[in-house]
Amino acid sequence: MGWEEQLFGLFDELERQAEELFTEERDLELADRSRAEYAQVTLASRLMASVDAEVAVELLGVGQVRGTLRRVGAHWCLLASLGHDWVLRTAAVSAVTGASPRSFPEAAWSPVHQLGFGSALRRVAEAGERCVVHLVDGRRHDVCLTRVGADFVEARAGEGEGARDVLLPFEVVAAVQSRER
Repeated sequence: MGWEEQLFGLFDELERQAEELFTEERDLELADRSRAEYAQVTLASRLMASVDAEVAVELLGVGQVRGTLRRVGAHWCLLASLGHDWVLRTAAVSAVTGASPRSFPEAAWSPVHQLGFGSALRRVAEAGERCVVHLVDGRRHDVCLTRVGADFVEARAGEGEGARDVLLPFEVVAAVQSRER
């Protein structure tokens, strides 16, 4: 073997090693970018990609609710389940199964989907129907929502002379469940 063949053989080997190092470095960089990008994915964006899917949601103080995810907003979602509609506060969600592996970033949401939990409760209050408010500690209130403030909902419990108003801070509400449809 001549010195030219040895030299070209050495260059080929060095080039192969450089390509391997580049490939390893690129793979590590891609994995790092992927992790960094996924760190920006929120529960709400995963839920938005799951609209119309059958999901099971574990809620603090309530347990598991299964149904079809109908709508998602900022800090809440609407689940249709066995004759009931559930407005779930996402801060009370402890687990979700059946969600899409995809994500729909909040930056791409319409302004309607960016409405908060209070806006969803205002719709329930406007309907004027009785509902059950489930709290994160497991207690429940059979009420009719009357007004919604910035960080609480006002509800009327009972009927007639025994009726009383109850103020419920959003942070203690896990879900609002409609009566039978």
